[in-house]
Amino acid sequence: MEPIFRRKAPSAADLAAFHEDGYIAYPDILTDAGRQGLIDEILHYGPVQEFLSLAEEERARQPNPHQYFIRPWNERGAWSDRLIDAPLVTALLRATVGDTWHFCHSALNVASRGAPGGSMHQDHHHWFHQNPVNLAERANWYIQVLYYPNGFRRGDRGLSIIPGSHRVAPTAEVTPERLLAGDYDREAGRELRLQQLELPPGSMIYLNARTFHGVAAKPPDSPQEYRLFAIDIFKQAGPPHRHTQEIPPEWLARASPPRRRMFLREAYTPASWSS
Repeated sequence: MEPIFRRKAPSAADLAAFHEDGYIAYPDILTDAGRQGLIDEILHYGPVQEFLSLAEEERARQPNPHQYFIRPWNERGAWSDRLIDAPLVTALLRATVGDTWHFCHSALNVASRGAPGGSMHQDHHHWFHQNPVNLAERANWYIQVLYYPNGFRRGDRGLSIIPGSHRVAPTAEVTPERLLAGDYDREAGRELRLQQLELPPGSMIYLNARTFHGVAAKPPDSPQEYRLFAIDIFKQAGPPHRHTQEIPPEWLARASPPRRRMFLREAYTPASWSS
């Protein structure tokens, strides 16, 4: 198979943007074959086919009529499996997290016309709990790698980010409204303003989960029938996060030694944070 990404490593400018803004945007970073292979795998996944084939009256009876979502996303094909430790992803993790990281979990989302948006938020679950495990882990890295095989337009299930918001200490008083009102500009060392992104098919975002981000609704009259979204999450080595998944035995059976090191960690259970 040919490469899935057009590049193998981040540039110095990429890494500077990551530390300054809390994310790196890579428009059209998937190769043509990689982009089409990922789209084909998602659209041929049985539950996705079933979701997209629902008649209007059937869809209306679903708990989430305009979204298909699964976490963890374990039924991956050859292209999506390669995302986990592709050279670009590995190089980004090594350059930002260091030499010790774990694969946390993954998810898949298909949003059709009429899908609601998601409010601005952070995703580092240790910040929202007060026991010793969480307090000790708050400074550690939690990285989200977001894939958009068919892209998105601004305001049409598009991603919004507050660049620099990762620089603000995550306390209960910090809200998106206060960030955008300028209350934390001094702490961030910059003016905090909302950025609404627009990305072509085959794009990727490498995100510090401490950075506030949200997603727009998908208008009922969107020219795009559905937006495809896949995400892989990595964490600095340590205790599990809220969704750290069990690794399927078949993943371990075929894993290379470096991939096995990513996978050999504790999965989350309700008892994980009780100590």
